[in-house]
Amino acid sequence: MAFPRRRGLRRVAVIPAVAGLVLAAACSAGESEQAPGVSSQPCPGSAHPDRGCLYLGVLSDLADGPFSALGSSMNEGQLAFWNQVNESGGIGGYDVDITTHSRNTSLDPGRHRAGYAEIEPNVLALAMSFGTSQTIAMLNQMDADNMVSTAATQWSGWNYRSADRNLVLSAGYSYCTEAVMGLDWFAENHYAPTNIAVVSYRGNYGGDYASGALKWALANGATIADRIDTGPNGEVGNQDGPVQEVLAADPDLVMLATGPAETAEIVGKLVRAGFTGRFLGSLPTWNAALHQTAAAPALAARYNYMTPVDSWAGDSVGAQKAREATDHEPSNFGYSLGWAISYPLRALLTEAAERGELTREGLRRAAEGLKPDGEGIVAIHPVGADAPDLSKEWTVVFQPDDSAPMGARPIAVGYQGSTLARLGLHEPCTRL
Repeated sequence: MAFPRRRGLRRVAVIPAVAGLVLAAACSAGESEQAPGVSSQPCPGSAHPDRGCLYLGVLSDLADGPFSALGSSMNEGQLAFWNQVNESGGIGGYDVDITTHSRNTSLDPGRHRAGYAEIEPNVLALAMSFGTSQTIAMLNQMDADNMVSTAATQWSGWNYRSADRNLVLSAGYSYCTEAVMGLDWFAENHYAPTNIAVVSYRGNYGGDYASGALKWALANGATIADRIDTGPNGEVGNQDGPVQEVLAADPDLVMLATGPAETAEIVGKLVRAGFTGRFLGSLPTWNAALHQTAAAPALAARYNYMTPVDSWAGDSVGAQKAREATDHEPSNFGYSLGWAISYPLRALLTEAAERGELTREGLRRAAEGLKPDGEGIVAIHPVGADAPDLSKEWTVVFQPDDSAPMGARPIAVGYQGSTLARLGLHEPCTRL
């Protein structure tokens, strides 16, 4: 049920002293029944003393993990997004705070679980849960807690109610459909690959991407020469094994679903070893710091990567607002991604506030049939749908360029391709 809000009690007229005592007791009861993460007191440091505070949690790779550069930049984008929401009037009489209950998990499953247990009693929802397997492992507990979360990953399961239990809000495409659209673009703009090698992290990120590549190959008469599982260098040491496997498979295209450090090592070593083909990377494979590595010339000449969001310099309303919300150029595209993935949760909080149900249960109910507007910076599927509308998905293709913002320039914006429409996807590309 929806819990009473204290500000509603303040509007009660009090005449006799006895009524004052009753009101005081009611206020005390209302305060004790306040939903987790919902406070009638202003957010810490808020410039709006007349508003309460909605506390959202953050569990992310903010330092010392394989994606800390991306995670930190995404967090910066989310902070800018919610600051803009607060400056524009907040939500239902509340500001939003994503700082107080932010925890660095370094993509470590144990730290992710511990961080969740620490912040769970104090947050209304999660503004960020970074890591596919980390979030999947928490689904049972999130279900029991009615904890809605924004997905900081693109696993295809987040687009299907049967997999995410209507708990995880996503924006953009999946790793699976990213691979499909990427291969369509590649075939149109470079050459039609016939023998493809996929080097990917073990788990749902790499598995989803590899599944998309396989589906494209089957639909377009190509072959997956080899699917090579790997892990972050902090886990496996180096990428010598995958490099040797690629050379043995002799593909004409290498697809990558790794982190930036592994991307630079694999590309650099393969080119030095005589590989003559090109490289196509998933969204987490790039970071502008790769321009400072020995692989920079090879990356600039032979590598492209994709993202599900409009570029930093894009013309969409969302991209313009994201630029206006900061006074400096972000370090990488994660800023725009963090901004873009926040739209569904804003829409959900707004809908729940209008219903008078700013509780975890209320958020879950409000998700049914919700159609958030991504202001052109990202495509967003209806929340709570049984399956995504693949016809709405699009990608942006980037080329490394150290003179461009964040070290890369967009060379195709809003690209869709033709293969997705022929695949008839009705379930996640990889399962739990």
